[in-house]
Amino acid sequence: MTNAAEPPSTRSETLADLSEGQVLARIFPRLPDADAALLGPGDDCAIVAAPDGRFVVTTDMMIHGPDFRLAWSTPFDLGWKAAATNLSDVAAMGARPTALVVAIAAPPHTPIETIEGIADGLRSACAALSPGCGVVGGDLSASDTLTLAVTAFGDLDGRAAVLRSGARPGDIVALAGRLGEAAAGLELLFREGVDEAGTPNAARADALKVRNPEQLAAQLRPEPPVTLGPVAAECGATAMLDVSDGLAIDAGRIARASGVGIDFRSTALGDHIERALNGGEDHGLLATFPAGSELPSGFRALGTVTAGAGLILVDGKPHSQGGWDPYRGWNGAIG
Repeated sequence: MTNAAEPPSTRSETLADLSEGQVLARIFPRLPDADAALLGPGDDCAIVAAPDGRFVVTTDMMIHGPDFRLAWSTPFDLGWKAAATNLSDVAAMGARPTALVVAIAAPPHTPIETIEGIADGLRSACAALSPGCGVVGGDLSASDTLTLAVTAFGDLDGRAAVLRSGARPGDIVALAGRLGEAAAGLELLFREGVDEAGTPNAARADALKVRNPEQLAAQLRPEPPVTLGPVAAECGATAMLDVSDGLAIDAGRIARASGVGIDFRSTALGDHIERALNGGEDHGLLATFPAGSELPSGFRALGTVTAGAGLILVDGKPHSQGGWDPYRGWNGAIG
């Protein structure tokens, strides 16, 4: 029997307190609807319209440890970034994002507010970066490690997909988006967002967000130029990809797929050339356009496609293809 004089409990509800159905009932209203959904969440599958007759599809995972630290990212940040990174991949094919499927595995002690915050981030990212795209389904499970897996679909709207393999010598190499700011934000977090033992520290990260808002936002809540993917396709882009692992390593992927080289101008890379070339998670769109063409608004020229299969150059000199590799870049810490 409860003592009437006892104050009500202020403990937050966790996933262990709720059934899967109750968790879904809490997050479904927070998720964005998709214009292309003929049938949304609730059945065994959603039904998504594909007027073009084709669709592009991609998937990406975010795992606590190698991909994010809860001490640094809010749940809203996680939902936003999970959406943004997948929307950018769809845009890199020249397609318009139409729908997301989201799976979340979380420890049972996770507060329900964490899952609601992730849903809010998903909704806000879709609204800001690709209006009309929404979440049409997914899955929930339990795990010792918080993990988000997103699958994104996109419509080509009758256009040919822009592949990595279409660049030709003489093409202009251009970028829409930022270079190196996400890497700068991550460097700050690892240098100043930790305690004396090197463990990620939420209070110090929050102070960094006040002092360096643009760099921290570029890392934790990126804003890829999603709407410019279809624009680039319509303007004749010959090759394109999302710059997620670093400009040099991602440009190398275009170079190898197309059997060409890419020569960047150092003057176009800004004051921090190595960071611009090797810093990951910019999520800009790197594209090539025919020589002499007018670049679409939002793109800026960085260099030229040359002969030399797979070769990356800066001012005519070979450059290493460094960048983010999840199997080499993670030190095993979580935080």
